[in-house]
Amino acid sequence: MLINFDNAATTYPKPPEVKAAVIRAVDRYGGNAGRGGHELAMRTSEAVFSAREAAAEFFGAETENVVFTLNCTHALNMAIQGIMNGGGHLIISHLEHNSAARPAAKLALEKKITLSIAEIYDDDDETTESFRSLIRPDTKAIVCTLASNVTGQILPYKRIAELCREYGICFIADGAQACGILDVKLSDGINILCTAGHKGLYGVTGTGLLISDGKYKLEPIIQGGTGSASSSMKQPDFLPDSHESGTLNIIGAASVKAGIDFVRRMGTDRIFRHEDKICRRFINELRNDRNVMIYRNNGCRYVPIVSFNIKDIPPEKAAQLLAEHGFCLRAGYHCAALAHAQLCTENGTIRFAPSVFSREADAVRLANTIKNIYSAEKSKKNY
Repeated sequence: MLINFDNAATTYPKPPEVKAAVIRAVDRYGGNAGRGGHELAMRTSEAVFSAREAAAEFFGAETENVVFTLNCTHALNMAIQGIMNGGGHLIISHLEHNSAARPAAKLALEKKITLSIAEIYDDDDETTESFRSLIRPDTKAIVCTLASNVTGQILPYKRIAELCREYGICFIADGAQACGILDVKLSDGINILCTAGHKGLYGVTGTGLLISDGKYKLEPIIQGGTGSASSSMKQPDFLPDSHESGTLNIIGAASVKAGIDFVRRMGTDRIFRHEDKICRRFINELRNDRNVMIYRNNGCRYVPIVSFNIKDIPPEKAAQLLAEHGFCLRAGYHCAALAHAQLCTENGTIRFAPSVFSREADAVRLANTIKNIYSAEKSKKNY
C-alpha cells in the first residue's frame, strides 16, 4: 500500500465529494461556459459561476475578481508580468518558488525591470525590515510566498502587506502552501493572491486561482476568445474575462468548488492542527537521531511541511529507498533554487508533507524506516 507524504506537491487522496463532483461535471457540464444560450452552455456557465462564488467567499473577494488558471505557476506569471508590464522595480524573497523567481529573473535579465531579493530571517522584525530596506521610489510590487514550499516557514505576510500599503506597492502573494491550511483572506492586505487548486484546496491537477482585490490593473499575457466583446479585436479589459482566454477547465473548476466546500466544512484550523500534529510526531521520532538533519528553527512558525536529510545518503537515493517501502516523498530542490542556496543544501532535501487524510501511525512507521535505511546503508559500506 502506498502512503503519500508528498502532499505539498498535490494532495492525494482527494475527498469523496471531489471525486463525485468530477463525475458529475463529466456527465452534466458538457457545454462551453459563457459561449451559447442553449441548455448545455447555460448549465455549464452556472457551474463555473458557482465555483467562482465559492472561491470568492472563501478568500473574501468579489466574485468577478476570481480568475481560474492552470495552476499557481500560471497565476503567478499572470500577476508578475501583468503588474510589471512597462517596467519598474520588483522585490521577491529568497524563499520563492521558481514559479515566481523565474519570471521575475527573466524580466530582469531582459532589462525590462530591476529586481531585488529580500533575505528571510527567523525573526519577523528582521524579515520585514529586509523588505523595507529594498523599497525604492520605482518599486511596483513585492512578491512573497506565504509559506515556503521547502521548509514550510511561514513568512510575516500580514506585516509585509502593511509595508506595501504604506508605500503604495502591489502585494502579490503565493498561497500554494498556505491556502486551505491557513485562514488566508484578501483582507490580510493581499492585492493579488495566486494559489493552486490541487494542493490544500483538494481539487484535481490542472487547477489554480488568481484572485484580485481590484486595486491594481493587470495587463493580460494571453489574448483570445473570452465569450465576451467578441466583435472587437481588443481583449476585454475587465475581470475575469480579460484573463480567461479560451475554454476553461470546467471539470477542474467543479472539483475546486467541491474541495473548497470540503475545507470549509473541516475548517482550516482543524486541518492545520491535524497535519501539524503528524509533523511534530515525525520530528519527535527523529529528534535524537544524529543521522537525520531536520531543517527547522525554534524561532519560526511553519505550515505542515518538514524538510530533512539522512546522513551520507543523497536525498534522491533516500527517497527511492523509502519508495521501495511504500512511502511517497519528494526529494531534490523542490523547484526552489533560492531557498536551497540559503539552506546550503547542495543536493536538496527530502520533503515530508502530510494531508488531512494522513495518519500519525504512518509517520511513526516512516521514521522507523528512515532509521533502518540508514543502518542498512551503513552496513553495506562497512562490508
